[in-house]
Amino acid sequence: MTNTRALNVGLISVGWMGRLHSRAYLAAAHHYPELSVRAVLHTAADPDPGGRAHAVDVLGYANAVSDYRELLADPEIDAVSICSPNFLHREIALAAAEAGKPFWIEKPMGRNAAESQDIARAAAAADLVTSVGFNYRHVPAIAEARRLVRDGALGTVTNVRVSFLADYSADPDGALTWRFIEERAGSGVMGDLLSHGIDLAQFIAGRVRSVTAATEIFIPERPLPASGAASHFSRGATGGTVGAVENEDYAAVIGRFDSGAVGVFESSRAAVGTRAEYVIDVYGTEGSLRWDFQRLNELRLADDRAGYRTIMAQPGYGDFGRFQPGPGTSMGFDDLKTVEASLFLRSIAETRQLAPSAADGWATAEVADAALESARTGVWVDVPTVTGTTTFDA
Repeated sequence: MTNTRALNVGLISVGWMGRLHSRAYLAAAHHYPELSVRAVLHTAADPDPGGRAHAVDVLGYANAVSDYRELLADPEIDAVSICSPNFLHREIALAAAEAGKPFWIEKPMGRNAAESQDIARAAAAADLVTSVGFNYRHVPAIAEARRLVRDGALGTVTNVRVSFLADYSADPDGALTWRFIEERAGSGVMGDLLSHGIDLAQFIAGRVRSVTAATEIFIPERPLPASGAASHFSRGATGGTVGAVENEDYAAVIGRFDSGAVGVFESSRAAVGTRAEYVIDVYGTEGSLRWDFQRLNELRLADDRAGYRTIMAQPGYGDFGRFQPGPGTSMGFDDLKTVEASLFLRSIAETRQLAPSAADGWATAEVADAALESARTGVWVDVPTVTGTTTFDA
């Protein structure tokens, strides 16, 4: 478009997700050519020299700095991506809000509901649009699932089942990175993985109002990391010292939705053999549906008494047509982040909340915190209602 304006973006933390954000910003221009803003990779901030070099030499940022405060103080920066470890999210997001920079932040947005509330309220006070990294919302099959449920195609929703099982922490020799330390990560699999499942359930079926839960640590000790080890898949130093795992490997949650429907949520980071078995089932009085991330481009639907049939994602389902011309040719994980980037850019351009909001991140954190409280106390816990613009109930 001839009237497209440049939007200078800054990246805070050049890890895997930061690199994915960067690629998504650039890809958005190709898949959404009508966007009135075009992301320009202006500055990346990372304390690691290797990360800064990668940002400039590979990702294409014009500048790289070691301190995120320098990035936020730059008047040329229009918006930022916050892809740092969890324990820095609140600090950086509040600084971004104070600087008046719209931000795209990864989940869990805060280490707990209190931090998530602080972030959401700071963004609202600064009148900023935001985005939270609930990328599974953007699967075209999920968009169709939401439409079917909200249009009443399944009748009255009776129950929802969410199962997010992975094995990225199944190896007992996996390093004790920051993700296993409560002060740095907050919760374990609840925030890291089940937050996606909670958001999906609320996005499709509405707000969860109360929960009861149980959690467990299956691998109570892990070897301390070798120098520089930080990812899910890092291994501990051979023959080294071990440390205690402080947050949960597994969570099981039963919930009630505002509608009265029952929800069952299960998640593990240590389920041997399950690479990324992320499933949501929605059951209603007139039909049922199932989506499995392992078959991302398919939706299983039973809308009569003849049983399930498989529907391939196709143009008209969410943003599928932006990426592929017809059913049978697949979208992938990175494409979901491109959809997310486009929504963030549109939110900025149109000054209205289109991407998953900071209020959505807060709402999910309230469900997670209520579940953790229930696991500690053994009782049902009501989920507080959040303020602000939530897009799951739009």
